[in-house]
Parts: sequence; structure tokens; C-alpha cells
Amino acid sequence: MLKLYNTASRKVENFKPRGEVVKIYTCGPTVYNFQHIGNYASYVYWDLLLRVLKYDGYKTKRVLNLTDVGHLESDADDGQDKLEKGAAREGKTVWEVAEFYSDDFMSHFRALNLIEPDVVARATDYVEEDMQAVDKMTENGFTYETTDGVYYDTSKFPGYADFARLNLEGLKAGARINFNKEKRNVSDFAVWKFIQPGEKHAMRWDYLGRPGYPGWHLECSTIINKELGEPIDIHTGGIDHIPVHHTNEIAQTYAISGQQLARFWLHCSFITIDGEKISKSLGNFYTLDDLKERGFSYMDYKMWVLAGHYQGTRNFTFESLESAKQRRLNWRNKIALLYQSDARKSSDDEFTKDILSILNNNLNSPEAFAYVDTHELSMDEWKIVDDLFGLNLIADTPDIDDETHKLILERQTARENKDFKRSDEIRDDLKRRGIIIEDSSEGPIWQYAA
Repeated sequence: MLKLYNTASRKVENFKPRGEVVKIYTCGPTVYNFQHIGNYASYVYWDLLLRVLKYDGYKTKRVLNLTDVGHLESDADDGQDKLEKGAAREGKTVWEVAEFYSDDFMSHFRALNLIEPDVVARATDYVEEDMQAVDKMTENGFTYETTDGVYYDTSKFPGYADFARLNLEGLKAGARINFNKEKRNVSDFAVWKFIQPGEKHAMRWDYLGRPGYPGWHLECSTIINKELGEPIDIHTGGIDHIPVHHTNEIAQTYAISGQQLARFWLHCSFITIDGEKISKSLGNFYTLDDLKERGFSYMDYKMWVLAGHYQGTRNFTFESLESAKQRRLNWRNKIALLYQSDARKSSDDEFTKDILSILNNNLNSPEAFAYVDTHELSMDEWKIVDDLFGLNLIADTPDIDDETHKLILERQTARENKDFKRSDEIRDDLKRRGIIIEDSSEGPIWQYAA
């Protein structure tokens, strides 16, 4: 049985869906800039979750949102809208920025061989539902209006602090200087923002007789309600979402429907680079394409991510990425050896049972990788590894073609005839084709160079 660490209970629990289909929601990116390598790690981990669920025999429905409005720089209720910031930076409209970076994200999502979500939900497609949700929260007595928006009164939700174990008195004490005097409580948050006179905000909708836009947290509640229905089985995201974004989602859903939002909450930890937080100002804001320019494939990066546990704090270095690249190459060359073996190992049901048992223990991908390292696998078993991790091992390790095979035989003949000049020429030609030859007592063995 699958066991997962549930953030809500702070413990590992047996997972069992409520219905026939496992309902999963994944918090997606804000599409105002390129995503860095830390952003993509979470989608790699949640792809593993999906693959394990499918291998366990579950049907799934997953929704991924794309935030294209309402996410302010502070992650709360202050600062410039991130889409407006992107538009100003690039001299484009907010709609053009949202379209470009949505396409870029999904392109890399697919390049990482991640299972396509059943629904990709753009926040701007759910604004009518947002308005209806605010109406419902107001009708149920959970909101109040200020000069700059409609706010959720967190004092009306007794369990507001529970999910993130928030110290509300501490928050209040720390906010004395910059506290918005129109807010009733320091933890209150905007579910709808009014556009102020002179404020530049291209994305706007009329609500309550004034132009405005939804608060960032609202989209997830309304998208889940429309596409999945509450409660969902699993809600995924990063640990940075816990104290504000996911806490507010829970509060909103309670105010709208009185329902529990999600039964299981899964959160992955941060990735640092050389021990530092990822930041453009530090010069360590690497994209997947930056890694590619340095000679690493998307699958090398994915291998690096899965070599660590989703709950573990990861520190990225190019040395560790090189190790992941070599590990993946070693796995591919084990597949290459199977093409050259007359007695291929047959598939073993115990392998499937063992590796699933490891992964069903809170998605323990590092232990699963170690298991693969120490076992001699058949081609069918490598297919299982590919199914579970999506590393394209077999697709990226084709058998050699007839021309390459003839060159290997010609080189062997040249060696037997002591024509070492010709042998070396063929060896260099094969290397240019990405093939390395190792001579053994049983004859030449070919491997992939990278």
C-alpha cells in the first residue's frame, strides 16, 4: 500500500482514495518569466507520484494551474502584479507575456517526459467562478470590504492557523509598523483586489461596481471546485506554499462550501545552488536550457532530481549533476550490453514487487535508484524502470545500426591482422558516432560515450 507524508497530520499515512479516481491538484507556476531548475524539481517529483499511483493500479485525474493574474510580488497583498512586471520588463502586453511563458513552461514540461495533466487550468479562465466564490464567502459572513479590496476575515475560521502551525500573535507583533490599518487581523488576505486610481493593471474585470482582479490564492480554490470537486485526494506543492498560499486555500474552501479541501497534502523541499538560495542577483538562476548549453540533457537533470527524496533539502552543484549524468550513462550502457548478450536475463516478478515496495514507502526514489544500481536487470525490467521514472533510458539507448556493426567487425579484423593504424582510425570514427569500444577476452564490447 502507498504511504505518503501528509503535511496536514505531520506523519506518514496509508493512502487510499475516496472514490474510483484519485483526484490530484498541482500548484503550477506564475507565468511571467522563465522557470529555474528549482521550480521544475517539484513537477518531477509529482510526476513520480502519478507514475507510482498508475503502477499501483489507480485511475487518476490531475489538474495543473497556470497563474497568469493576481500574483503580487510579496506573495500576499502588496507589490506589483508579476505579470505586469514581466510586461514592463519586455515591452509586451501582459497577455503576450502570459502566453509566451505558459508555452515555454509546457514545452519544458514535455521535454522532461512528464505525464501531461488531464487539465491545464489558466487562472484567467476562471474569473467568473472567482466572483461567484467571493459572493458565497460574503454571503456566509467571511469577508469585509476595504478601499483596496475584499478581504477574508481569518478570525471567522477557527482552524486558520492549524495547517501551518502559525503563531498569529507573533505575526501580529511583527507587523505593527507596516500593518494595514484597514485589515481587521494581520493574517487577513485579499480575495479580490480593486484597481486604484492611476494604477496600471491591464487585466481587469468589473466586480462590485469597480474594476479589479482576483487574489492569487482564490484561483486554486475555484479551479479545484470546478474541475475536481472537494475534497480532493492529494494536493501538491512546495514547502513555501504552506504558511500563506495553501493555508489560505483551505480557509477559502471552508468559507465557500464548508468542505475539507484535500485529504493529503504533499510538499517538496527547496533546492539551493552551491548552498545559496536561487536568485538572479546571485547569478545562480539556471534554466534547463542553461544546463543544456553546458552539455547536460534534460534527463540528466531529471536523474539528479530523483536521486534525492522529495522531502530532502537538495543542494545543486555541477559536480553532482555530472555524477547524475554518469549514473544515467551507466544505466544506459547496461541496456547496451543486453543488445550484445546471447543469454539475456529473463524478467523477474520479484523486481517489480521490490521496487514498488520501495517507492510505495513515501516515494523513496533514492533507495529505488540504489536498488537498480545493485541489480542485473532484463530489458523488461529496464522498461519498468522507464515506466516508473520516465528517464527515456531505452529510447535514448538504441541498438547500433548495421553500418556501425560492420565497422566494429572491421576493426576487430584489423586488430587480428595487427593493422593497428586502421584499427585506431575506426575506433576514432566510432567515437565520433558516440560509440566507445572496449576490448575483452570475449571480443569487443560497445558502449555509448554520452
